[in-house]
Amino acid sequence: MRGVSDASELVRRRESALGTGYRLFYERPVHFVRGEGVYLYDPEGNAYLDAYNNVPSVGHCHPRVASAVARQAATLNVHTRYLTDGLTDYAERLLATHAFGGTAAGGAGADSPLDRAMFTCTGSEANDLALRIARHCTGGTGIIVTAHAYHGVTAAVAEVSPSLGPNVPAGPHVRTVPAPPGHGTRPEAAAQAFGEQVAAAVADLRAHGITLAAFLADSLLSSDGVIPDPAGFLFAAQRVVRQAGGLYIADEVQAGFGRTGSHMWGYQRHGLTPDIVTMGKPMGNGLPVAGLVARREVLDDFGRQVRYFNTFGGNPVCIAAASAVLDVIEEEGLRANSAAVGGYLRAEISRLAAGRPLLAGVRGAGLYIGVDVVDPETGAPSPSLASAIVNAMRDRRVLISATGPAGNVLKIRPPLPFGRAHADQFLDALSQSL
Repeated sequence: MRGVSDASELVRRRESALGTGYRLFYERPVHFVRGEGVYLYDPEGNAYLDAYNNVPSVGHCHPRVASAVARQAATLNVHTRYLTDGLTDYAERLLATHAFGGTAAGGAGADSPLDRAMFTCTGSEANDLALRIARHCTGGTGIIVTAHAYHGVTAAVAEVSPSLGPNVPAGPHVRTVPAPPGHGTRPEAAAQAFGEQVAAAVADLRAHGITLAAFLADSLLSSDGVIPDPAGFLFAAQRVVRQAGGLYIADEVQAGFGRTGSHMWGYQRHGLTPDIVTMGKPMGNGLPVAGLVARREVLDDFGRQVRYFNTFGGNPVCIAAASAVLDVIEEEGLRANSAAVGGYLRAEISRLAAGRPLLAGVRGAGLYIGVDVVDPETGAPSPSLASAIVNAMRDRRVLISATGPAGNVLKIRPPLPFGRAHADQFLDALSQSL
């Protein structure tokens, strides 16, 4: 009981010091003092299985990343206006992961490579910068996003993040489109229907005298309820956007760095060749490093005409962490692990759901899975039951969350070293919680 009272006192002090803008997970907040691999530990030494956090994508406190950070911090840490080997080496490695062949959907220059990188500290900054570049490049101001998207918390990207709620209204230059229905729809039909929604949003912008600058989409539509399928449904949207003179921006903060298993980046799974790709959260395994890659012709004039500098973006310590993350993903086979364990986990959750009307649908890509929770009597989305499951899992020391427009989609998104034994531990806790 000492831990419970200590946690309550910490909650009281936190609320007093930090104010009302901060939120805690779970009805009984968790207090952690240490992390290792796919586990987090409370002050009493109890291990909690982390099936939620993609920031420590290669595992909490990975020794390869920790060692790289400590070594660089003890050597040099400056801004990007000085020459350093690490920044250029990493930029070249990162760009190589975005290499593609063939021609993209519609538009001159669509087959040119993503061959330029810029660095920031957070995904919010990366998306903010991407919008600035798109508006400069196209001369337009209009932005199209999905209906429950989340892209960050700066003033500019909060305006294109409808999931923040009605008290953070969309800007007058922003239009939203409904997320596609997802699994079970033929790829061609899903792509056409979604493309038509984007075309209607372009037309509405024009009717109001607004020229399209960009379509911005999370490649897994995470906040819209985790909608990865059918693969390819974003293809027609890219064509529509290009034909309207806009840029396609792929937000890979959630879907990137091997999360989907089949590809390094979520947009690759859809067969897309974006104009700009933004990255963040898992890039440095917890260190504040983010950025974007773009086609040369998109960035060149912006770079010449607009003064941009980020004091901490791309600093040597964070770049060392980011470089170590790429090493670990490759050397530990984490993409293949994500595909294999994610497939097993989806299949077993589907088996559990088959006998329980509480769970209506299971979908995902790699180690990112969404599960619909509904009222067993009516079939209607049930955020209260989803919350009950999330908290029951927490009581069994397994961490997940919920997402989606109604808040009824279980969000399962563990670090990439999550193994089959961890999946079995998760499944046992889920079965008991249900």
